[in-house]
Amino acid sequence: MSDFSILPDSHLLKRLNAGEKNAFGEIYKRYGSLLYIYAFKLTDDNEDANDIVQEVFLSLLTRDEVAIKKTLSAYLYSAVRYKVFDLFSHRKVKNGYTESLQDFIDKGEYITDNYIREKELARLVEQEIELLPLKMRQVFESSRKAHLSQKQIAEKFNISEKTVKKQINNSIKILKMKLGKLIVSIFI
Repeated sequence: MSDFSILPDSHLLKRLNAGEKNAFGEIYKRYGSLLYIYAFKLTDDNEDANDIVQEVFLSLLTRDEVAIKKTLSAYLYSAVRYKVFDLFSHRKVKNGYTESLQDFIDKGEYITDNYIREKELARLVEQEIELLPLKMRQVFESSRKAHLSQKQIAEKFNISEKTVKKQINNSIKILKMKLGKLIVSIFI
């Protein structure tokens, strides 16, 4: 039989699975326009609708055998719907990546710049602490780095708590004086 237009979908599918390319042409003729309209309603985009319909028919043509549980039309409409879902899912991932990249471009330089400034400031503070007189530096580091109380520091160095307090205050004054100008130059 050479007139495929009178065959029901189930016979067309059997002929397609048997390798008869004319069966594919008839399926495309019957459903191509309808599937395009359906895809267009879902995507609201001419190119996307065309691409989806072409992908569905290409997969129908390139499969070794198409096993359909319901009807050919239900299979084709479902295939279009899943292709639309794939398209939207892909766009969501792509948009998320694009937004993330744009966010990095917009803020990343700023974040990186601040990180570098913080590291530079920390290095300068450490450098200035190293320049403090030995006893003053030991008291200051015990207070700020080891988080010891004034009483613990006094016992550790065998000095009065008043001396500890004075050494810490003097350390802070020296550091403020030396680092004040540097901080302004780093952050301006």
